[in-house]
Amino acid sequence: MKNKDANQENDIIEAWHENAAPWIDAIQKEEIESRTLVTNQAIIDAVMAQTPKTVLDIGCGEGWLARRFSKNGINVHGIDVIPELVQRANAAGGGEFQAMSYEDLAAGKLAGHFDAAVCNFSLIGDESTIDVFRAVPKLLNQAGIFIVQTLHPVVSCGDLPYEDGWREGSWAGFSNAFKTPAPWYLRTLETWIQLHNSHGFNLTEMREPLHPRTKKPASVIFTSKRAQCQIKKTTCW
Repeated sequence: MKNKDANQENDIIEAWHENAAPWIDAIQKEEIESRTLVTNQAIIDAVMAQTPKTVLDIGCGEGWLARRFSKNGINVHGIDVIPELVQRANAAGGGEFQAMSYEDLAAGKLAGHFDAAVCNFSLIGDESTIDVFRAVPKLLNQAGIFIVQTLHPVVSCGDLPYEDGWREGSWAGFSNAFKTPAPWYLRTLETWIQLHNSHGFNLTEMREPLHPRTKKPASVIFTSKRAQCQIKKTTCW
C-alpha cells in the first residue's frame, strides 16, 4: 500500500475510534435524515429481495442492520474494526459480532459461508475496499449475493472533478459531538463496475434510491453474484 493511501486508511480508522460514541447516539436517536428517509429502508429492501437465510454484515457498526434482519429470521454475523461499535452490537443482540479489520478479512481469518454479504456505507477507503472484494467470493455460498450501498459518486463529488481519488470528510448536518471526520475515496460508477468485474462478480442490479425532498440519488446500491466460471474454477471468456 502506498504511504499516502496507508495514511488515509489509518485516518479513517482513527476518526471512527474518535467518533464511535456520537455515532451510536445518532443511530439510536435516528438523527441522520437521509438514512431515516431513504437509505435504511433501501438496503433492507435490496437484501430482503434476495431472501437470504444467513448474512455477513461487513462494517456492521453498532449493529442496527443486523437487528432488523434478525426480526425476519435471518442469522447475521457482523464484523467491524472499531471495538466500541462491536461491543455495542453484541450488547444489543440480533447477531454475532466480532472486531476484525478488512485486511484480516482478506487474509482469510473469518470462517464460514453466507447467503449474502452486505456493505452498507462501510466501503470508505481505497485498498481496504479492495480487501473486501478479495475476501467476499470465498465467504459466499454458491448462489451467494454481494450487496453494496455507498454514496452516489455523481452527487457526492459536488463541484470537484468526477474522478477517482481521496476526498476530505465532513460531519456537516451532524451534532457538535462529532470531531475529526474520516477521509473517503471516491470511485466513479464506471470504476465501481470495473471493481466488481475484476473480482469475479456479475452485477445483476443497480438501484439509485431518491431522496424524497431533493429528488436526487441518496445513494447507489449494487447487487452482484459470483461469476459462474469463478464458482467452477474455470476460465472466464
